[in-house]
This record gives sequence, C-alpha cells and structure tokens, in this order.
Amino acid sequence: MWIRFLSGLAIALLLVACAVSPTGRSQLVLMPEDQLTRMGLQAFEQIKRKEPIENDPRINAYVQCVVKELTRDLGGSWEVVVFRSKQANAFALPGGKIGVYTGLLKVARNQHQLAAVIGHEIGHVLARHSNERVSQQFALEQGLAVIQAIAAPQSSMGQLAMAALGLGAQYGVLMPFSRIQESEADVIGLELMAKAGFDPREAIQLWRNMERLNPAGPPEWLSTHPSHETRIQELQAHLPRVLPLYQRARAMGRRPNCRL
Repeated sequence: MWIRFLSGLAIALLLVACAVSPTGRSQLVLMPEDQLTRMGLQAFEQIKRKEPIENDPRINAYVQCVVKELTRDLGGSWEVVVFRSKQANAFALPGGKIGVYTGLLKVARNQHQLAAVIGHEIGHVLARHSNERVSQQFALEQGLAVIQAIAAPQSSMGQLAMAALGLGAQYGVLMPFSRIQESEADVIGLELMAKAGFDPREAIQLWRNMERLNPAGPPEWLSTHPSHETRIQELQAHLPRVLPLYQRARAMGRRPNCRL
C-alpha cells in the first residue's frame, strides 16, 4: 500500500512540476527560480564572510580568465571569488556566483583542467540541480509524513518499518539522483569547455589527478558522486561527441590563453 501511495504521489508531482534538463532528462522542479537565486546570493555572501579570500592578483586573474571564456556565450553576470584554502574544490550557485578554492589549483594543473571543474559546477546551475534536489527532498519528506500519519506506527515494529522506509528512500532515491546530476554536470561541463576552446580530453586527466589525491572512498552505491573510474569512463564515452565542438571553436579563434 505504501509503495502504491508513494508511486501515486510521485506521478502527481511530476504532472504539476515536470521540467527538462539541458540533456533532455525529466526533472521534478517545485521551487520558483527567483527564490533559488535569492538563496544562492545569501549563501555566497555567507561564504565570503566566513572563508578567507585570496588577494594574489595573478591567481585571481587566472581564475577570472577561465571563467570569462567559459561563460562568454552564456550571458548574464558571473561573480567569481577565489578562496584561500587547501580544499581541492569549486562551486557555483544560482544567481551566477562561482567560488574556487586555491587547493584546486594543485590538482587542476592547467587552464583546461581548471575549466573542466568550473564547467562542471556551472553545469549544475544550468541544469537547475539545486532546485531539483530541494524539490526531491521536499516531496520525499511530505510523502513519508503522510504515510506516517496514515499508518500511525506506534509499535516498535512499525517504527522500525518507517526507519527502513526512510533509509531506503535515501539510498534508493536521493543518492542515485545525485549521482545522475553529477554525471549530467560532467556532460554539460565537457560541452562548455569544448565550445570555449578548452581541450575536453584534459577532463579525463583531471579526474585521474583527483583519483591519486583521494584513491579511497565509500562504495559508489553509498556515495552521492560517481566513482572516479565511472566518471572517467563516462567522460571518455562522450569525447567523440565534444571533440568536434572543440575543433570548431579552435578554428573560429577560440584559443584561451589563461596562465598562472
């Protein structure tokens, strides 16, 4: 009965809030985009107050150069801040906010590899993944709350069943969707960097660098991200489609020259 109810709830939500990602994937999107933008702006301001900002003009110019090339055809205003941290990470938020941690520059060893990471993060924004994640979480919580209200499991067995249902939803719905989003952002980022004249083949080398940095990790089914090997295989599979975009961009004079 619970499974049928969840299925019916999911179908109803999809009918009223169905969207399509840049890769053609159906999405559940419940939040107004302007609200997500405001949340992104607020989060970015909080991060800027909390994290030390890198003031080295060479580092800032290098990162700004890569972002400028990646976003040239996207339009809008993109604010970029480099944070001084050992984290090998970057992020992009709704509202056109991009953060890059200096630790990433030790792993992304050239402009192409840095473009792969930042392109991936921009891909999350273009595909409205934040909205999708919030919407999935909301739909799941509401569905479980309704089921609990109907079933009213007071016994220890009933409470155990509810806990198991919540755990199954976490590992069976939210995490797999997150891995789908990560893979989708990889594809979008690969296209972005190729169209901007960055070599998409360097994305594979970047993830090999990442694998050497963190070879161990949880099993893929317990992780929100694909394994390094899965990611590399998927990127390799998409190379034949994006290499012509790269070659066309180079022929049209898109030859980024971002150097540190």
